[in-house]
Amino acid sequence: MHKMKKLTYIGIATLLLASCGHYQKVLNKGTVQEQYKLATEMYEAKKYGKALTLFEKVTPSYRDKPQMERIQFMVAQSNFNTKGYNLAGYYFDRFTQNYPHSSKKEEAAYLSAYSYMLAAPVFSLDPTDTYKALSSFQSFIDTYPDSKRIQDANKYYQEIRYRLQKKSFEIAKGYYTTAEYDSRNYNASIVAFDNLLSDYLGSDFKEEALYYRLKAAHDLAVKSTTRKKEERVKNAIKAYEKLKRNFPTTKYSKESNKMLATLEKEQKQLVKS
Repeated sequence: MHKMKKLTYIGIATLLLASCGHYQKVLNKGTVQEQYKLATEMYEAKKYGKALTLFEKVTPSYRDKPQMERIQFMVAQSNFNTKGYNLAGYYFDRFTQNYPHSSKKEEAAYLSAYSYMLAAPVFSLDPTDTYKALSSFQSFIDTYPDSKRIQDANKYYQEIRYRLQKKSFEIAKGYYTTAEYDSRNYNASIVAFDNLLSDYLGSDFKEEALYYRLKAAHDLAVKSTTRKKEERVKNAIKAYEKLKRNFPTTKYSKESNKMLATLEKEQKQLVKS
């Protein structure tokens, strides 16, 4: 029994070596047709890394030929399956542009957006892939409203939109929390909250954004010199009114009303002086 197992292992090892030798031979010395055939076999065997290496070699020879449509899709899918999501998004997007009449165009459009979403970390200094994913999902939703993938596309679109809103909110709030050490950040915070509210109408963070915008405007006004205080107090009161107009029963009523009282007191003192 032990001897049979040993022979089996030797047989498997021999097959693997032969397979590896055949791959290297075709890769280095095979014809374009042999390389294309083996690339397809590697792809179908789910050996995507080896398939990509071969596809890279044959692509120049098949450019503008009928096989190129299939090659480009397999290259995109291989990158996706090896977690090269940024490249997968790029190649799926190129596929939709190069083959607008392909039966795989819808699938490629969806996978392009999905790939960019997977390529984007939750928080990053460079949100390029996140914006690409958002734009790609929006384009897919507009182009394929009856797709079987529309429910997932809408779900991912909302998730990405929420992610971007949250990041914008945290940046704006970060300016506010550091303004204690650098007063210039009060204005930076106000601008950042304004950008959030204009970029994302009906934002999930609208109430919080309006409240922290009021806090930033309030603190800036209270800490201002007499020369700048009048205008800044007026702006802060407008920020309060905007919060109350949008959220009459805001959960921040107690805090916002207290700030309003301080601002009105500052106004009266300015009139007296």
